[in-house]
Amino acid sequence: MRIHVLEREQVLPGSPGEVFPFFADAHNLEAITPPLLGFRVITPDPIEMQVGTTIQYRLRLRGAGVSWLTSIQAWDPPHRFVDVQLRGPYALWHHTHTFEEMAAGGTRMRDVVRYALPLGRLGELAHRLFVRRDVEGIFSFRHDELARRVAASGGRGLQPVEDQVHAR
Repeated sequence: MRIHVLEREQVLPGSPGEVFPFFADAHNLEAITPPLLGFRVITPDPIEMQVGTTIQYRLRLRGAGVSWLTSIQAWDPPHRFVDVQLRGPYALWHHTHTFEEMAAGGTRMRDVVRYALPLGRLGELAHRLFVRRDVEGIFSFRHDELARRVAASGGRGLQPVEDQVHAR
């Protein structure tokens, strides 16, 4: 099994203590995921984030409906958390989120995703043909959407997603 790594960084206004709560709310992931994925949190509210919390999602990958179950493996607010796929489309999905206060102000948010595909050589061919581009595209969308949200807030930082996302 070949493990691929995607790393992304983004500077956000505010301290880690101000930025982290946005990412600690699983429902905010819906708002920063490309709409074409139809990404939805299925786990009922309230979702208390801590080590061992499991979260169920539904999404569409290239038109196919997919269930995705993750587990929070590390939880260290406001500095770091790790989610790992327990069941879903990847043979491995290990996503580390870190939040580091910058001397000049703001928070450096860093994503490191280690992932692998099932199906051996066929999975690797799919990775070369479209999966790598799709994963990178999801994180590019996330970067742009976070920047848009910060700009829309007038520089006040990340605002929580509207209440209608939570009303299910």
